[in-house]
Amino acid sequence: MNVKVIAVLLAGTSISVASIATRADNDHDRDSSLPRNATFTTRAITPFAIEGLTGDAAGKLYTTGRQTDVSKKCPIWRISADGLRVTVAFIPNTPPGCNPSGITFDGSGDLYVADAAGAGVVWRATPDATGCAPDDSANPACATIPTATAFATGVPGTNGLAFDRDGNLWTGDGTTGVGRVWKVDRAGGVCESSTTPFVGCVEAFRIQAMANVVNPATSGGVANVGRDIRALPPGTITVTPTSRNASNALGSQPLVANGLAFTPDGDLYVADTARGAIWKVEFDRHGNIQSRTGCDKTFSSNTLCLDAVFVAHPYVEGTDGIALDRDGNIWNATNERNAIVVVGKKGGVTEVFRNPVNATTGLRNSAETAAGNSRILEFPTSPFLLGKKFCVSQSDGDRRDNSPRAAGEVNGGAPVPGARGKISCMDQELESPGLRLPVR
Repeated sequence: MNVKVIAVLLAGTSISVASIATRADNDHDRDSSLPRNATFTTRAITPFAIEGLTGDAAGKLYTTGRQTDVSKKCPIWRISADGLRVTVAFIPNTPPGCNPSGITFDGSGDLYVADAAGAGVVWRATPDATGCAPDDSANPACATIPTATAFATGVPGTNGLAFDRDGNLWTGDGTTGVGRVWKVDRAGGVCESSTTPFVGCVEAFRIQAMANVVNPATSGGVANVGRDIRALPPGTITVTPTSRNASNALGSQPLVANGLAFTPDGDLYVADTARGAIWKVEFDRHGNIQSRTGCDKTFSSNTLCLDAVFVAHPYVEGTDGIALDRDGNIWNATNERNAIVVVGKKGGVTEVFRNPVNATTGLRNSAETAAGNSRILEFPTSPFLLGKKFCVSQSDGDRRDNSPRAAGEVNGGAPVPGARGKISCMDQELESPGLRLPVR
């Protein structure tokens, strides 16, 4: 801790003010139950890009592969502690290709997968007890493996998934950036279809988007009033009078409704990737939203007020998926920083891991040796607490700390299938196990 002594001159009198401190890091606020020097080891490498992650009572992990050949279905994998991967179900894969992210179990043992491709679908599948070794749905060895059916349709950008204690499924709209969060009934439903909108589904609320749209036809064509968050790869930042219009090319990050997690009390946490924030949505015992909405009239009336932000912190920038332990800590995969951050139940923020700097390149996208690459994270997206074991999937996205993504152990941008994604687990055991899901 650095201590500064400040001399203050007041009315001609010199006053010495001591013990005005600045902190070099967050050790002062660190929860002693959290690992101080966390390390990670790769558990599995996958041939397709992955994002979501969940687990079962037997200690096995589940994730989904983004099969690039649209003539074949996309696999749902079960991965054992030794990294052995088998296919236990498939999801349909139609142009422009599947885009699975969130994955979770219901109380009956069925798996649900958020697929943002097209108009957005949440798939449901009963995983095969044995599974098949191939990843290829056309392989005869996988002939009896089930294909998922649509549980909810019309959910554009569907991303994070979470069940509430009444058995309803909740999901957010991900990279669409609108901030919608839907609640789907236990029997499934249709959310935003042009023919039969909102059957068995409601738009429960919205996270405030980074930019709004106010009368674009009558305001000189200005359609996006707000703020633009950029997540840049290494390079020179050049700002010109027109560069801000090329938002996609410059790495704009609009995603505000990402990972979801319910507390045992029935409240809902939502990861806000763009702001580096966690929102807390409070409900009464009947499931009615108690958090305030409608404070800013330029947004829809069901948009949460900013006082629903539970915490916003630079450590949380790029937060993607979230998971809760039984002590109420919120574990964040902060993808753009290649880091793992914990938000305590009182709002304290602790970074438990971040890739070290590669001394050769000066970046955090790879280790200094090939062997060391099995000890780093490469765009972590979806954490899961498997009892006292913390694991996280990685999609090797080409943003910020993980750019350029060609370095490291996996290469999500390679032209042909190869080492597309990976799952890593923390070597240290957690003091507080993961919250049992779905919440009861």
